[in-house]
Amino acid sequence: MPTTEDVIKVLSFVKDPELGRDLVSLRMIKDVVIEGGKVTFTLNLTTPACPLRTRLEGAAREAVRSIPGVTEVQMKTGSVVFATRDASQSEMLKGVKNIIAVASGKGGVGKSTVAVNLAVALAASGARVGILDADVYGPNIPHMMGVNQGAEVRGELITPPVAHGVKVASLGFFYKDVTPVIWRGPLVAGAVKQLLTQVDWGELDYLVCDLPPGTGDASLTLAQTVPLSGVVIVTTPQEAALNIAAKALAMFRRLDVPILGVVENMSYFICPHCGERSDIFSSGGGRRVASEQNVDFLGEIPLVVAVREQSDAGVPITLAKPESPEAGIFKDVAFRVAGLVSIVAFSKMKK
Repeated sequence: MPTTEDVIKVLSFVKDPELGRDLVSLRMIKDVVIEGGKVTFTLNLTTPACPLRTRLEGAAREAVRSIPGVTEVQMKTGSVVFATRDASQSEMLKGVKNIIAVASGKGGVGKSTVAVNLAVALAASGARVGILDADVYGPNIPHMMGVNQGAEVRGELITPPVAHGVKVASLGFFYKDVTPVIWRGPLVAGAVKQLLTQVDWGELDYLVCDLPPGTGDASLTLAQTVPLSGVVIVTTPQEAALNIAAKALAMFRRLDVPILGVVENMSYFICPHCGERSDIFSSGGGRRVASEQNVDFLGEIPLVVAVREQSDAGVPITLAKPESPEAGIFKDVAFRVAGLVSIVAFSKMKK
């Protein structure tokens, strides 16, 4: 008859390819129960958005089946998200495990579209997610998330509304749509700090921060106020966007923020009538910048009318049309980002 020790032993040879360690040393195996030839156990992934989930589940199941005397394997899959920040060291964002910044060198590259679909995809996987609209000059996250009501203020804290399973906070809640934001640096920095410190985020696995374009005060304040898990750089393939994206990437490197990778948005357009592909903004630029900067290339997102329509409707395409090719690309990007955040967290755990 198999024993618990047999199960632990075979699973200690199954490695997480991203983290390079076995499932046992990563504490991913729990609740092993032996009943005759039946083995039951739980596999706790480092994120519910694990990009290698199917692969790990299959490897763990097959390893246990290989034990002599095992006639049945029942495996439950859960998740315990790794944290890149030690919340016990600070009262700020105490319940937030990971903070992911989404940035770009220039405006108009679809950074906010990437941010909302990243947040919604992570939430749909089962993670606890919030999105912070730190683009103080053009706070459009509430519109893209379909949030019509303002935030509720209780005492000194703002209670963020929830849309599509994501907690949403934005400066846009506190002034009218037609009001221009004409602020100098100190006011911008102060607004970002308020959104970080005066919002009751509760317990979150991921807080996605949509930054304004460029390398100004909002980005600097965020990076210097709280430890970031990493930053995703969004660009289009055209040279004008790529050059500035490289500068944004360099700024975050100087601030010791891990670069999670580059996303190329509006990569190509497929004509809905003839099916022909058009590289409207050139092609391959995002991949080239990622290679030159020695960072991960996270994916190419096509220019699709439905993505714009769903953003305007307040229901991101990842949620509205989850089976569409575009939603699949956004999900792949989100899952890759979650996996990379786990790597960052694990590297900090080893220190």
